[in-house]
Amino acid sequence: MTVPPLEIASGFPPGSREQWRTLALGVLRKSGALGEDATPADVEEALSSTTHDGVTIAALHDAADLPAAPRIVRPGDQWDVRQRHAHPDPAVTNEAVLSDLEGGVTSVWLDLPAGGGPDALSRVLDGVHLDLAPVVLDAGAQVSGVRSVPIAGAYLDLLAERGVTAPGGNLGLGPSAVSEGISVLRRCLAEQPALRGVVVDALPYHDAGGGDVEELGCSIAAGVAALRAMTDAGLSIEQAIGLLEFRYAASADQFLTIAKLRAARRLWARVTEVVGGAGDQLQHAVTSSAMMTARDPWVNMLRTTLACFGAGVGGADAVTVQPFDACLGLPDAFARRIARNTHALLMEEAGVARVADPAGGSWYVERLTADLAERAWAWFQEIERAGGMAAALDRLVPERIAATRDRRAEALAHRRDPITGVSEFPNLAEKIPARQSGPGLAGESGGPLPRIRYAGEFEALRDLADAQAGRPRVFLATIGPVAAHTARATFAANLFAAGGIETVTSGTATDPAEIAEAFRAAGTPVACLCSSDRLYGEHAAAVAAALRDAGARRIWLAGKGEHGDVDANLYAGCDALDVLRTTFDDLGVTR
Repeated sequence: MTVPPLEIASGFPPGSREQWRTLALGVLRKSGALGEDATPADVEEALSSTTHDGVTIAALHDAADLPAAPRIVRPGDQWDVRQRHAHPDPAVTNEAVLSDLEGGVTSVWLDLPAGGGPDALSRVLDGVHLDLAPVVLDAGAQVSGVRSVPIAGAYLDLLAERGVTAPGGNLGLGPSAVSEGISVLRRCLAEQPALRGVVVDALPYHDAGGGDVEELGCSIAAGVAALRAMTDAGLSIEQAIGLLEFRYAASADQFLTIAKLRAARRLWARVTEVVGGAGDQLQHAVTSSAMMTARDPWVNMLRTTLACFGAGVGGADAVTVQPFDACLGLPDAFARRIARNTHALLMEEAGVARVADPAGGSWYVERLTADLAERAWAWFQEIERAGGMAAALDRLVPERIAATRDRRAEALAHRRDPITGVSEFPNLAEKIPARQSGPGLAGESGGPLPRIRYAGEFEALRDLADAQAGRPRVFLATIGPVAAHTARATFAANLFAAGGIETVTSGTATDPAEIAEAFRAAGTPVACLCSSDRLYGEHAAAVAAALRDAGARRIWLAGKGEHGDVDANLYAGCDALDVLRTTFDDLGVTR
């Protein structure tokens, strides 16, 4: 029997973009987001958002958003599970490397400035089958290329001594190390054809607070600089392209991660076309260091899972999931196990790697990919006009990234970019696990760019609050029944807790004298009124006056509106960091 095809939409008339705009306009007018004079053409602009580096994210996409540019993707296959190791003791690193390889890791990323120099390399890799497990060296090549050259040479010596051919990996020289390391690169080409020699590391641009456009444009500019250095030293363009590997950050914004990696391949394909060479971009994606938190660090497991998913769907050739405790110091064995099992879950259980470019054809992803590529190419051209990457690092790149960092900082301070467990839903009773100090997070310090974490400002206040003899406290004047004040009291308590400040409440009283007495008992000079707008109208002025008479130095009100002795307001979108710093000052906590 022939089964007819199931046509789910056959009973519905086709919709159009104009119909959607008209319907959405009615909703936006009712909500007050748009006025009565607004037209359907205003809807998409009102509902769109913009990334910190200026890419517009539309609210609706259709087939008209598909770009004409060809898709350039990695074939569907399991990505390389790459674990980073940075323990200073070679013996400990060796034990961890062997454990990871037995547990599913397929390549090793060694942070050698922390784990020793060339002399330590053989001890770190003792017992590792170098003909099976690719090794990626990291000797701080992006900041100072000189120190990476002898380590790269030592690894080639080790391969020769063992008589093996590496199946992949990278010597870890940065673009700035090419001139000093050209003899090592020539030796690599002659002895180890599958081994790459140069890493174009875009992590410093991301970790400095830059956006995806800046990360992409800077990476392409750095890649072109590396090509120039290698060809100037006598290598062919095909040899130079084949020696490069690109390293990008993968964030919890899965769609931007997917689009960024897809855009990077498109950009590099354009470069190789222009220079007359050939070769796909080899991508190593690393879950973002900037997004990681020291507070409520277990939430990092969720962040890195999203980032790993985005990297896999975006087509990364290798992915490193940073352990959830990396902000606290050197990760322990449990954290490394969770990191490598994140890959296994996504590849084996979720089947993310079974399809080539699973996001391909998505109107949203294709449009976002094209927009990122277009803006990143324009940024790359601006860097080239400034004299190339080396010249642009003096001023152009730091200034551009600083502007994006400032926009990001404002969004973080106002909690438009919330950080779960830190700026939102903090747990004052959490017990942070202790870890051995060391370079837990990937990436380098030094150079012309700073290194930030998005949670840093809030966590600094938490640390300061924890260091006090008694935890800083704010009094919540909860006026009226629980149903009237609970929403705003919860909001206020959550905001103050983001700075490590605990709160005590007055219960359900409405009598100003009773509330003032509870305030005196709380032993704090800062109070915040919490109730409904109706009860504010009836009681806020009297309660605030009573609190002032009782010694309140500052009186906040959760919500909007002016009432008597109230000094300032707390509301969704207010500058939470400014509120917390002001409260610290009022409480006499020295910052």
